[in-house]
Amino acid sequence: MENSNSGEPFDVFLWANEIDEVKNNVSAELFLFNKNYTPYKIKYSDALTGAVKSMFMQEAVHFIIEEADKGLEVRDYERADGEEKVVYRTSLSKVGRAETLIHLIENEYKDIDYFSENEYDFKKVKGIIAKFTYPGDDGMKTFYIAKNLPASSALKGASSWEINGESFEPFSAEIALKMPDDNQVAIVDETIIVFNQAKFESLFQYDYKSQVIAEAKAKEITEKYKLSFAEGLTLDSLLADKKPILKKVQAMDIAEEMPQDKLLDYADEMQLELMTDDDGSIIIMDDKDLTMFVNLLNEDYYVSPVNGRRYEIKSKKLLGEPDGEPPRG
Repeated sequence: MENSNSGEPFDVFLWANEIDEVKNNVSAELFLFNKNYTPYKIKYSDALTGAVKSMFMQEAVHFIIEEADKGLEVRDYERADGEEKVVYRTSLSKVGRAETLIHLIENEYKDIDYFSENEYDFKKVKGIIAKFTYPGDDGMKTFYIAKNLPASSALKGASSWEINGESFEPFSAEIALKMPDDNQVAIVDETIIVFNQAKFESLFQYDYKSQVIAEAKAKEITEKYKLSFAEGLTLDSLLADKKPILKKVQAMDIAEEMPQDKLLDYADEMQLELMTDDDGSIIIMDDKDLTMFVNLLNEDYYVSPVNGRRYEIKSKKLLGEPDGEPPRG
């Protein structure tokens, strides 16, 4: 988690003071993004320019500047413990969904659609992110402020009324939003600044402890088994994104699991299409392949001796030794 230009840890206080000095020269653009972290452009009225800067940029900047004199600390997110008067920072590269979102805005801008309730369902919107741009010594500089948008923040015009003076009147907009006014997440270059730990984790579905466990288990698995992944995929990322599978892997003692040759025999016995390459490595192309591989490790496939059918066991409970004599034939 370092500033990519200097090699030094990102200085949150220096950044806040810099933005405060150039605030009148900062321009803002808004994007909504859905639960798949697909961004959508959205326009806003000139009358909202001041509110956009205030609610997204200035609240965050002023909080850092004002609280600096009251003992505000900056710590690595990976050592977070819910302390008060602390903001956290972490590397953008560690938070895959945030990195994807920024990449799309920066590199696929021309292909980003404008959001329209007629075309896209607001219920699928996850959050809002403001892109701020301002002139620096070496050209234009950029940072982002992101906030969660819960479904309860939206009022739909079809089922809402507004009060005008002493009477109810039809709601005049398709949707109205109550914009979150708290500080949540800022993204500056390669650094994420976390103001609210819970909302950050919810916004980008990021659980550091689970990720650490995923990385440790992935290391054990790749040391024991020969695996081949589709381009762009790793076992770490697949496990981190599949919590049910990760939970299952957490309960395993990888060292005690069957070796690769027996696992492949087991797959053949269950008539499963577990593919291997010319090198004998098990091919993992997607989540489906990963699930099959982990289920095989966990011996979750079974052929009934009664009807000969194959089953995937969703839950297993190890039984103790039975009391008394075994049944006689």
